[in-house]
Amino acid sequence: MSSNSTSHPKGLYFLYSTEMWERFNFYGMRAILSLFLVSALSFKQDEAAILYGGFLGLSYLTPMLGGYISDRYIGNRNSIIGGGLSMAIGQLLLFSSASSFTLDVPFATNLMWGGLLFLIIGNGFFKPNISSMVGQLYEKGDSRLDAAFTIFYMGINTGAMLGMLICPWLGDVKVDGIRVIEAFKWGFLAAGAAMLVGTILFILLKGVFLKAPDGSEIGLAPTFSENKTADTETEKAEFSTQSIIISSALFIGLIIGFHYLFVTEVANPIKDWIYPVIYSAGISLAFLIMRDKTLTKIERDRIWVMYFVAFFVIFFWAAYEQAGSSLTFIADQQTDLNFFGIMLPPSSVQNANSFFIIILAFPFSWLWMRLAKKGIEPNSPGKQAIGLMLLAIGYLIIALKVKNLGTDKLGVIWLFIMYLFHTMGELSLSPIGLSLVSKLAPKRFSSLLMGVWFLANAAGYALSGTLGALLPPATAVVGQTVFPSFLGFEIKNLYDFFIVFVIMAGIASIILFGLANGPLKRMMHGIR
Repeated sequence: MSSNSTSHPKGLYFLYSTEMWERFNFYGMRAILSLFLVSALSFKQDEAAILYGGFLGLSYLTPMLGGYISDRYIGNRNSIIGGGLSMAIGQLLLFSSASSFTLDVPFATNLMWGGLLFLIIGNGFFKPNISSMVGQLYEKGDSRLDAAFTIFYMGINTGAMLGMLICPWLGDVKVDGIRVIEAFKWGFLAAGAAMLVGTILFILLKGVFLKAPDGSEIGLAPTFSENKTADTETEKAEFSTQSIIISSALFIGLIIGFHYLFVTEVANPIKDWIYPVIYSAGISLAFLIMRDKTLTKIERDRIWVMYFVAFFVIFFWAAYEQAGSSLTFIADQQTDLNFFGIMLPPSSVQNANSFFIIILAFPFSWLWMRLAKKGIEPNSPGKQAIGLMLLAIGYLIIALKVKNLGTDKLGVIWLFIMYLFHTMGELSLSPIGLSLVSKLAPKRFSSLLMGVWFLANAAGYALSGTLGALLPPATAVVGQTVFPSFLGFEIKNLYDFFIVFVIMAGIASIILFGLANGPLKRMMHGIR
């Protein structure tokens, strides 16, 4: 059933605010994490990039587990509360790490690992469940859903903007050009406080706003009915013992295979083992879901569409998530940060993305609804292909700018222009992807398939760590420096580095656009 109403339920704005506080916590910490690792805990730059990619990858791997536990046992609401409290504890541990590194670096490093672990687990329970609840506020097939997720996405980026404004302002401090390393702790503390505020407000107000269109409460612990008529959807998945055994064996086999594919002379446990786990989990879980005995032909086709699109989304996030690692190092070492007389903290430059999203989210929401009324709106995979191309254009602009830069520093305005294109790409891809899962996922897989969708993010983030480690040293000298290489292509300068992302995202965009208007359109069976 499709709704012609242009207004949205109050629950959308409640979930918007809940997500805002959580993203303040996550992105605020993310903005200063790489600099903290290098400046306080003595990580090398490439090691920090790999850890950053592994952390993000695991943060979007655990939604698979959080989605499954929610769908089968505890429900969306309890998952969000537990996840929020876990992330608050994680930030407290990072605060403790940043408070103790001057006394004992190994102890502070262990506290850092503990903090990241709690953040990873917490995000796994929080992320898929709040996103799937947005879809539950609307009837199946409601035409407002793309617009709703775009508005919800603005909540994500309102929080991200506040987090990346306040946490670097408190934690990434320089005096006379020298970084005050002891200040990092205040950035982590601010992130933890935001997470705690958001969780408490959710606990107090969840019963007021979280209602389905028929007035019933959403997000409660599931109850499974044994009664099913021909026109109702199966409520519970059925996996055979054989399917579970085969999927488990596939998971283990893929881990071993990816491990030997990625292993290099320089051992790194995150790159050698964590990345293979992330990639293997996505493939083996996708296989298991398709083995569910209750799937109909139409449901199976629609899930395949999600899988195909998710594969291309990997390349978007691999390029986009350079923001917190390589692009932050470029801002710190190779960029003139004077912006109209204000010296910006290096970790705050990436905040341009959130600023642009807040400005552009409603115009993009209006654009999709306007195009829909005219009958020329691209379908969801088509929008995501456009997003990939906009990302490639952003990297192409800055690649051409740095090509003949020489020893001069890059003007920070060019990073802002790049982030503008990345933002337009993100608005064409990420909220549309969340909406696509809500449209196509069978009810019994709503949170689990949202977790699978985030696995594509996880794989992209893991790949972002690998690609971020390709950043050539700022002081590299041709003939004296050993340069990183990718697929036989030596990365000697910033132009070479950026052009990798132009080619990768551009090719993915062209292929996905071709599929969007052909086989994927047919396999969605009328859903756009």
